[in-house]
Amino acid sequence: MKTLEKTNKLGALPVTVLGSTGSVGRQTMDVAALHGLRVEGIAGAKNIGLLEEQIRAFRPRYCAVEDVDAARALAVKVADTDTKILSGPEGILWLASAGESRVVLNSIIGTAGLAPTLEAIRAGKNVALANKETLVTAGEFVMREAREHGVSVLPVDSEHCAIFQCLNGEPRDRVKSLILTCSGGAFRGRTREELRGVTCREALAHPTWKMGAKITVDCASLMNKGLELIEAVRLFDVAPDDVEIVVHPESIIHSMVRFCDDAVIAQLSVPDMRLCIQYALTYPDRMPSCLEPLDFTRHRSLTFDVPDEQTFTLLPLARRCVKEGGIRTAVLNGANEAAVANFIAGRIGFIDLFEAVEAAVDAIPQKTDPTLEDIAEADRAARAEVDRMIAC
Repeated sequence: MKTLEKTNKLGALPVTVLGSTGSVGRQTMDVAALHGLRVEGIAGAKNIGLLEEQIRAFRPRYCAVEDVDAARALAVKVADTDTKILSGPEGILWLASAGESRVVLNSIIGTAGLAPTLEAIRAGKNVALANKETLVTAGEFVMREAREHGVSVLPVDSEHCAIFQCLNGEPRDRVKSLILTCSGGAFRGRTREELRGVTCREALAHPTWKMGAKITVDCASLMNKGLELIEAVRLFDVAPDDVEIVVHPESIIHSMVRFCDDAVIAQLSVPDMRLCIQYALTYPDRMPSCLEPLDFTRHRSLTFDVPDEQTFTLLPLARRCVKEGGIRTAVLNGANEAAVANFIAGRIGFIDLFEAVEAAVDAIPQKTDPTLEDIAEADRAARAEVDRMIAC
């Protein structure tokens, strides 16, 4: 892969990175190093070894650590630096809204990312969002807050970043549909029966992308595409039926937009999250990247197929949930997070994951016009329902 000399064009524009030790967070730090971005704050759960490395490399003013004991240990390790160590969830919330950062990149996994997203928005900061659960569970609240505070929610997911670029400058009333591409995950082409004995190790063997464990399992079940469908509805204010899903195993076309004249605009690049991260951090500018240029002579064939919704039933379930509204998407997301955690821990099988999510969605009563408290309660109830079913 080619390398680029570091540019300082963006160095004066500080950023905060929440979830800096995760997969997207580490790639964000790569982008920051490439372009000489000033990292004002970082946050992680408890990987103090990597946090110390990041502190010494980037010299942020603040570092928030969710685990209180880990925060104390890190403070001792970096006592010779000027970085202030914050602890607990309240430290992460403070960091999301503090300082001079023009943009907060949020890659915290799961619904834990919702509160920091809202804190950053309410502090008048743009949010580069790699935490899809924020929009899945409470997207209407998040986008309304962003409009009221005059800030942008910039998508980091490759599919939504692609759509964002395809829509750039186009009147929204000319859009006919959004087309989300889908690699098909580790089990593309397998039947329901063939999925019964698959292992977590197999589920984590994604054919094209390198991601964290939770999102990789979601890709294997196609739940990730269901969550992205909901995210697209929230981000771009479209109807659920106006979001198409197309299987594209090569992961070269990251998504497309179909316009009213049936012209389709697509965004293509090699599959590497750093491009999406960089675009969100530098928008509306574009900068050189460290990616290999897309060589069409090497990718002579791009193929497409329809998703198998008879086998991967969580995808149509996601479409149903966003259509029904209310607390349905919060229940779906909470149940899925709980089921995936149990699958990764080896307590349930892959098909059990599907069945647990589906049963939880049907078990939790609907509530329309929910408050944020209702959404939080729906999330808790869904997780509890999955745990109850697994324990039986």
